[in-house]
Amino acid sequence: MLKSAFRIAGIGVSEILARGAKAAALKRNGRPMVILGAGEPDFDTPDHIKEAACAAIRQGYTKYTVLDGSGELKDAVRSKFLRENGLDFSLEQITCGAGAKQILYNAFMATLNEGDEVVIPAPFWTSYADIVTIAGGTPRVVACFEANGFLLQPDQLDAAINHRTRWVLLNSPSNPSGAAYSAAELAALADVMRGHPSVCIMTDDMYEHIVYDDFKFSTFAEVAPDLQDRTLTVNGVSKAYAMTGWRIGYGAGPASLIQAMAVVQSQSTSCPSSISQAAAIAALNGPQDGVREFTRSFEHRRNLVVDALNAIPGIRCRPPKGTFYAYASCSDLIGARTLSGDIIDSDRDFADYLLDYGVAVVPGSCFGLAPYVRISFASSTAELDEAFERMRIACSDLAYVDASKVW
Repeated sequence: MLKSAFRIAGIGVSEILARGAKAAALKRNGRPMVILGAGEPDFDTPDHIKEAACAAIRQGYTKYTVLDGSGELKDAVRSKFLRENGLDFSLEQITCGAGAKQILYNAFMATLNEGDEVVIPAPFWTSYADIVTIAGGTPRVVACFEANGFLLQPDQLDAAINHRTRWVLLNSPSNPSGAAYSAAELAALADVMRGHPSVCIMTDDMYEHIVYDDFKFSTFAEVAPDLQDRTLTVNGVSKAYAMTGWRIGYGAGPASLIQAMAVVQSQSTSCPSSISQAAAIAALNGPQDGVREFTRSFEHRRNLVVDALNAIPGIRCRPPKGTFYAYASCSDLIGARTLSGDIIDSDRDFADYLLDYGVAVVPGSCFGLAPYVRISFASSTAELDEAFERMRIACSDLAYVDASKVW
């Protein structure tokens, strides 16, 4: 019998995907269900981007390209970094792959040896820890609490770094919490990193453009230019341009790292889709009005979601600074009894309970910090209104075993 490799023995299929599949199956079987787990915009890809892809097909742009992205795509990425982040990279410092996940994967596979550690602030996107583990490294998870805005504090960072630390991974704005680091907050972390010259910094900026309340996005390499020689800046077109299925991500950093990452990619996917590359060029070089329109819509929904959640007894939600996720605390519901007599012992129990009321969310345990639930508001306002009415009813049907707990 074929046995799985040890490096994936403790890793399963993403719980986010598994829960989404379960909810979708219930919906197909006739169960009314509002699914708020999706990590993708509900908008269509803008027309000028789709037209660029169609033109590429008609013009025969259907062959292999350079291993880690065509010169034209790298030019577009270079222009984007210079225009929006004040970062000037050469083409040799840029890599493109089949989604930002591949960029992360390539970097860890190219640099981690057994026992190397990666500092990951929690809550975190679930793939971070799994990719580190597959690459032979060890995730060093640091809990970042709601009282600090779910942000990694400088003293926490300093305490987490040891002689085995190879990388620190930052995600701003963050999936799942929506937390985002200001330039001053990044500068404080940079001060810590200057004291650890052998440790590199990886930043996942995928939600860069989806920010609210006039928040000004900054990235680590921009704030700490003296640390650029050990910083990898990762981004992509999936979220900002509603291009999740096109699978184009990119990164920029030291040329030696980019070369090592190319070795990994050469033995996995080789080049990303030539058609998707053409679409990404149009996205990065073309009009940005659609990005701003998407963000305005998300901000409207963010306000609706936060107000609705905070109006439900037992739920508490901090307004996210970015992304299209709300990370709502269900701590006051732990210990409650359902109508059937079951006790809500965890956020997973609460997420399972909500399924019975036709709402699918993702428990915070998936992201390394409980008890919370992640709610995607990349859905219509009608669906969101329906979901929160169902959640209100579900919570009102709970009763406490401990009489000292009241709403």
